[in-house]
Amino acid sequence: MTEHLQFPAKPFMIEIDEESAGQRIDNFLFTRLKGVPKSHVYRILRKGEVRVNGGRCQAQRKLGAGDQVRIPPLRLAEREEQELPEILIQQRLSERILYEDEDFLVINKPAGMAVHGGSGLGYGVIEGLRRIRPQARFLELVHRLDRDTSGCLLIAKKRSALRSLHELFRADHQVKKVYLALLGGVWARKKWLVDAPLKKNILQSGERLVKVAKDGKPAQTEFRRLRRFAAATLVEASLLTGRTHQIRVHAQSMGHPIAGDGRYGDENSNQAFRRLGLKRLFLHAAELAFLHPRSHQPFCVKAPLEPELQDFLDRLPA
Repeated sequence: MTEHLQFPAKPFMIEIDEESAGQRIDNFLFTRLKGVPKSHVYRILRKGEVRVNGGRCQAQRKLGAGDQVRIPPLRLAEREEQELPEILIQQRLSERILYEDEDFLVINKPAGMAVHGGSGLGYGVIEGLRRIRPQARFLELVHRLDRDTSGCLLIAKKRSALRSLHELFRADHQVKKVYLALLGGVWARKKWLVDAPLKKNILQSGERLVKVAKDGKPAQTEFRRLRRFAAATLVEASLLTGRTHQIRVHAQSMGHPIAGDGRYGDENSNQAFRRLGLKRLFLHAAELAFLHPRSHQPFCVKAPLEPELQDFLDRLPA
């Protein structure tokens, strides 16, 4: 059986194995029909062209071991997105893999690249990895990073590993997540534990905006000072919870927003940082640590600070 069926010319049957069991049919199709736009996958589901055990199915249908999935014909002409040159994806992703084994890989995500496509983006990290590894049966994001954040991003290579890693990420204090951030202004504290609930709001434009609110979800970030500059402070931020935009909003709540943060930062400070050469959000996922889901031994991976950020620090007035 061909594992990565990009564009079958006639109906094709796939039997679901134990590894794929429990997966939603839409996510299963995204993985198997590499390069087919998500909009087209949802269209063939709505039209009943995809069948499970001979019957129509909805996108949220979960598959079981032994299920028979019918894949309809897909013509090349039906492709809706332009392909990126292979060399570009290779350059952006292949050399940034920090660690890999049979269960997962960790990539040093470049800033400016989304973790997945959508919202006008043709592709993201996960689509790019699937593209350069067509032989991979399973590649799924374990967690997410903001588009403008660089650093450690974890991708599961097996459904069983994804389930185990999701359990670790959902549990308290099971995953150590450490970021490097440059905050505007100088603060005297060596450590600062911010314990402030966060609430997500969706604006009319569709943009997500997070704020500190009493009725929000519990959120804790520990900041530790690493180095002081004339008008900024380099800190290590450890996430004790994992809320959307948590570090950025907690830094803002301290009165020291992250340098280069166009959403939660101070525009006057950002302009000053831009004049000094900062062209992006100064936030980097520097370290991930947890118990390996297979060996149950401590696992830790670190992503070195991006050269552009290190160069900026070297030029920043002390």
